[in-house]
Amino acid sequence: MPDTTDVPTAIELRGVSKTYTVRSDKSLKERLLHRRRSRVHARRFEALQPLDLVIGRGETVGLIGANGSGKSTLLKLVGGILRTDTGEALHRGRVAALLELGAGFHPDLTGRDNVYLNAAILGLSREETREHFDEIVEFAGIGDFIDVQVKFYSSGMYVRLAFAIAVHVEPDILLVDEVLAVGDEAFQKQCFARLRALQAGGCTIVLVTHGLASVIELCTRAIVLDHGRVVADTEPQEAVAVLRGILGTA
Repeated sequence: MPDTTDVPTAIELRGVSKTYTVRSDKSLKERLLHRRRSRVHARRFEALQPLDLVIGRGETVGLIGANGSGKSTLLKLVGGILRTDTGEALHRGRVAALLELGAGFHPDLTGRDNVYLNAAILGLSREETREHFDEIVEFAGIGDFIDVQVKFYSSGMYVRLAFAIAVHVEPDILLVDEVLAVGDEAFQKQCFARLRALQAGGCTIVLVTHGLASVIELCTRAIVLDHGRVVADTEPQEAVAVLRGILGTA
């Protein structure tokens, strides 16, 4: 694990864990009609086993692992989207999160209205949002669609606008969960250039991705998760090698 002793802490997890209840019944109707059987067929899924983790201010950390390893759960606990079952997840500063496609957008509002709504959720005043508005629209590159209800947006337009908002509210911590894979190549290059600028400004970035080349290129540290456990916390190339060993692709 990298030494962060002399680096101010941005994120700290203390004994954090998360478990879900998974039911085998197929529908709400079946669950209501057969309550006892529903309980019998319920099982516990330990998505994240108790862990301690410290991320220093200004670090860019990649969370990597196979599907179901706990990456997204960990990111949602950091962002306060999920509650921990045990322990506590702490952070310092303004957090901007891109965790799910369209999350935080109201489908019946226009792109313009959603810019102001999301910025307010992230702690910006209306005046501050107005100052950044033109930059957000230009970065998103969605033109006249800014005044169209977002329920008519394509997945790419969702991502463009969501990312533009997140990176222009001057976050102290940016959480990104694979959504950049939806954008086209030109937009991905634009996003990575912006991430580089945020890095230079001291922003802490936590990135969940299956793009291992991006982890090596962008991250200063990588954490490998396997069945809810941290199995490696090291420099990116070594972490990628550990993951490839787990996946049998080394």
